[in-house]
Amino acid sequence: MKNILVLCGGNSFEYDISILSVKNIIKNIDTDLFTFKVVLISKENEWFLNNKKIENIIDFIKGFDLVFPVMHGAFGEDGRIQGFFELFNIPYLGANSSSSKICFDKALTKLILDKYPIKQVPYVIINKGEKVSIRDFPVIVKPANGGSSIGISVANNRKKLKNALNEAYAFDDKVVVEKFIKCRELECAIIEDKNLIVSTVGEIESCNKFYDFEAKYEKESNIIIPAKIDKKVIKEIQTASKKIFNILGISGFARIDFLYDEENKELYFNEVNTIPGFTDISMFPLLFKEQKLDFSKLITKIIKCKLK
Repeated sequence: MKNILVLCGGNSFEYDISILSVKNIIKNIDTDLFTFKVVLISKENEWFLNNKKIENIIDFIKGFDLVFPVMHGAFGEDGRIQGFFELFNIPYLGANSSSSKICFDKALTKLILDKYPIKQVPYVIINKGEKVSIRDFPVIVKPANGGSSIGISVANNRKKLKNALNEAYAFDDKVVVEKFIKCRELECAIIEDKNLIVSTVGEIESCNKFYDFEAKYEKESNIIIPAKIDKKVIKEIQTASKKIFNILGISGFARIDFLYDEENKELYFNEVNTIPGFTDISMFPLLFKEQKLDFSKLITKIIKCKLK
């Protein structure tokens, strides 16, 4: 029986979402196949098992067959914890340190994908202190590094743009400003096995102007699985998802998000999540549930694919 270390928390604005994800994982993990322990990493980066601080972290981790880092946002998704595992040759689930760093940085991801035939909404990258010369509104402003739509807002004029930039700069010194388009928000999930396992496509009908933190976790947005779109668009999204997964060197699993301009029949890449949410309302597990892979079987699949 394999022994799994599940990590949660961390020094991130998404600390609470990580806790929710792990609660769902430990409720559904197959204890006939795996033993596990959950370690909470505090916002001060101290490690705790059952409220007791772990002093020798390296020796403790090496007592497990595999680490499952369920830490959203900075430190968990930006390559740092992955680099730590790699330094000490510790096996873990998910993308490696370099791929995690690329995918967590929206600006870097966009610059890489610009070299390939993958459509993206027009955007500019702005560093804090740089002159801003945007005149075409509305736009959506995002911290380059971050998740759960934290720090993201829409601006319809220069005054609101200034406020939006200040909000984003509270989370990162680099921001991505995109043209705000009327679109449908579509998502696809992937698990890496011998061949990539690609989910169906789901759609988010946000209760707000866009799928922000409030719409994700505090209000009730509508999740539609499978998305009610043309089968050709579903196939296009699935094909693009596999291509992006490979281009960015992702391993393990990921959720890849798109924007679909239905009026102009244009599909745009939006972003990648290398540690997607595992809450009971998260799109990643819901997409595979549609394909008869319930939460428990999904966790088993992800772990077994790594342990092969």
